[in-house]
Amino acid sequence: MSLLRAFIAVDIPHEIQQAIHQATTNFRQAVGAFIRWVPTENLHLTLKFLGDVSPASVDLLTQMLRVEAGSAHCFDMHLGGLGSFPSLRRPRVIYIGIQAPGGLEALQHGVESASRRLGYEADERAFSPHLTIGRVRQDVSPSDQQKVRQALERFHIDSLGTARVDSVHLYKSDLKPSGSVYTKLFSAPLQPVIAGSRETATK
Repeated sequence: MSLLRAFIAVDIPHEIQQAIHQATTNFRQAVGAFIRWVPTENLHLTLKFLGDVSPASVDLLTQMLRVEAGSAHCFDMHLGGLGSFPSLRRPRVIYIGIQAPGGLEALQHGVESASRRLGYEADERAFSPHLTIGRVRQDVSPSDQQKVRQALERFHIDSLGTARVDSVHLYKSDLKPSGSVYTKLFSAPLQPVIAGSRETATK
């Protein structure tokens, strides 16, 4: 039985995806030849990349996700700003920044810890919320990489809006000649926030 390439993520609303596409148009035109762009409809925030998963493990993952989502509350995250990893001097990943309350970090930590208990490899990198929109091509020359760096310094993106996070999803990824195709396998709702509570800031 073939393995599934799987990850756990929260979705980005369509209107925010479109706002990102519009806000980055000039930047993409300036450096488009040097970067592999993530299709707008594929933009998401990864909480945990699982790697290769057996179909028999999907039930365990859905149970885990249901438990973790059930212990977290809905929250808002704000998107805006353009940046790069690992640094501006050596851009490899181009991203949109994300600001969110402690609820996002708590949700990711819960998913990460529960995944480790199921035997999945731990991610040793600290969680840094961001939305990957493109990756600099491996074969770019130093001069072309300099053009990417200069474009990052030149273009600025302000607030792109607020996304309400009310569920978390298990996806599989199929690599096609045209790019990755994501299929949602399971969704688990987060707990609603009671009016007047402070959960949006603390959970």
